[in-house]
Order: sequence, then structure tokens, then C-alpha cells
Amino acid sequence: MSTSAALKSASSPAVDRIWFTRCPVPTATGLAYKLGWLTEEFARDGIPLSTLQEDARNSDLARHHYDHELSTLIREGGNMLSIAARAQGAKTRLIGLTWIDEGQAIIVRPDSGITEPKHLKGRRLALPQFIDHPIASHVRGSSIGRGMTLAGVRGALAYAGLSFDDVQFVEVEAHRGSATPTGATSTPQSLQNLWWGLTDLAAGRVDAVYVKGASAVDAAKRLGVVVGIDLDALPDRRFRVNNGTPRPITVHEDFLNDHLELVSRFIAQSLRAADWAADNEAGVREVLESETRGSADGVAAAYRNQFHKSLHPDLSAERLALFRKQIDFLLLHGFLERDFDLAQWADHRPLQRARELLAERR
Repeated sequence: MSTSAALKSASSPAVDRIWFTRCPVPTATGLAYKLGWLTEEFARDGIPLSTLQEDARNSDLARHHYDHELSTLIREGGNMLSIAARAQGAKTRLIGLTWIDEGQAIIVRPDSGITEPKHLKGRRLALPQFIDHPIASHVRGSSIGRGMTLAGVRGALAYAGLSFDDVQFVEVEAHRGSATPTGATSTPQSLQNLWWGLTDLAAGRVDAVYVKGASAVDAAKRLGVVVGIDLDALPDRRFRVNNGTPRPITVHEDFLNDHLELVSRFIAQSLRAADWAADNEAGVREVLESETRGSADGVAAAYRNQFHKSLHPDLSAERLALFRKQIDFLLLHGFLERDFDLAQWADHRPLQRARELLAERR
């Protein structure tokens, strides 16, 4: 009998397919998939592996990037959606956190004079509107542009000893569906459109816009605007807490409890991919061009500072504390239904078992 069969309860339902989803950013999960390791891992069990990005394109299943109603789904994505789903009662568990500085910046016009956080005082900053969502379980957390903007601007202002009272927010139009966080139907252009406000900036209606990632760098170049403040350069991580920092890995609690070994093997391949990435920066960047939907120049500008050496997920006290800061921020600004117990949400078993599996295979 295989180890997975031995650890599975006799009453546990069979798994006929494992699903996973990730955002268009650097993830060990995405690397493990692109390298073929995740598919190979479960092929020996006769279990197919599918992604919401590639295998559920334009189908109703793509919506599960926002929730965990698809019971055998493992999600590595932005925290606004996973935190909001948990706050609305989703049956999920947190099994890992990553931290990748991924090109957070304040974009300005070249003649703005904004080159550091203190220069934001008195300026007009674009703030995407809240969006409506027809699916009840997706309402909270779906206004990603607004939430990321508020968190990014807050970090810059706090670094300079300023607050929201020191700037003027100008609401800019935001449309649900003009960009797709799942990447299921996204293109480079649609991902660039996530950063509502760039056209307002170019037209002079606002003075600064928060953006993140390789596609945003490409969009800025296209519109003739530039990076005024590199938020990744701020010295303390607490100033860079946002939707993707830390980035959670979550799973349906029934899948975890019934099939801990399968989930642990999935995480083991992510850890293996993170190990591979640490010594293969060129290979990682090549994969990222397709993962992020960005150009080679955009990827190079957004992902720097030895990022490829720190893709490993963990549940360290430091990352959990930073994650708690993000939960508190989202609660304060109306993105969550209610608070919840982070310590109870986190489950350390898959990471512990994954490390054991990797040690056994070496």
C-alpha cells in the first residue's frame, strides 16, 4: 500500500483530479508546474493535475480562483481574495506564505518632481472605485485595485511620516473584468489595464498612481510615464505589506484533512522548484515572461534583488505577523466581512510533511 493510501482515511472520497490556481506573478507553484514536476508527481497515482489558468479558460470553473468551492483546489494567489473568502466563512486552511518583492511602485509624469515618499504630500493620487460583483462570495476582496492602491500608498506615506490626511485621493473608474487576476482569460494588455488611473495620470487628472508587477512597467512605458518611487526599495518590509506580500497558499480544509499526503506532495514539489530557482535565475526569468504576461524588460525591472532565491513558502512567525497586518488593514478599510483567528486558520502539517518527503528523496 502506498504512503498516501495508508494516510488516507478509509471513508475519504477518492480524488479524481487535483486543481491549482496562481496569479500572474513569480510563484514556486507556477515554476513546479512549468517544469513538469507537479504533473509527474501525481501521474504515478493516475491523478490528473489541472490549472484554472490553462484548463478552465473561459469556463465557470475559473471563478473558483476567488473561493474554495472546488474542493480539490490548491491556491497560491493574492491575499485579498483568500482573506476575504475566509472572513466570509470559506472552509479553507492556510498552508504557506511567500514573500516576493514584485515591482511595487508609484508612477508619475516625468516632470512631476516626485522622486521620494515625502514628495507625495499635497498631491492627487488615483484611487480605483469599489467594484460590484454578481457572485455573493466574491464581493469582498474583489476590488483589488483599490485595496492594493490604499496599502501601497499607506506604506509610502508611513515611511515619510505622513498619512492619508496629507494627500488627496481622486477616484478613478474601475470595471470588473477589465483585468483577470486568475490569468484565465488575461492578456498582456488586460493585465496592464488592472492599473486603472494610468491614463488619468498621463492626461494630468492625477499626479501619481500605485502599480505592481511587470505588466505595469510595460504599461507605464507605453504611456510615457515613469517610476517616481520604488516601493521595493523601502528598507522595512512592513511598508511593503500588500495583496501579494505576503502571498498565501490555501486549500479546502476537507481536502487537507482527507488527503494530507497529496497536499504535502504538492507542497514538496513547490519547495523543490524554489530550490531549483535559487540557482537558475535565467531560467526563472524565462518562465516569468509567460507567467506574468510581461516583456523581458518588464520582468527585469519588476523582479530584482535576488528574488529568485526566496520563493520558498513557510509559516514563520515573521510572515504570519506581516500577514496579520494585512488582515487588520483590510478589516479597517471595509474589505472584510468580519475578523477571524489567524492562528487557527494556519495549518503547519503540509509544510512539515513536505520537508520530510524531500529529505527522504535526497
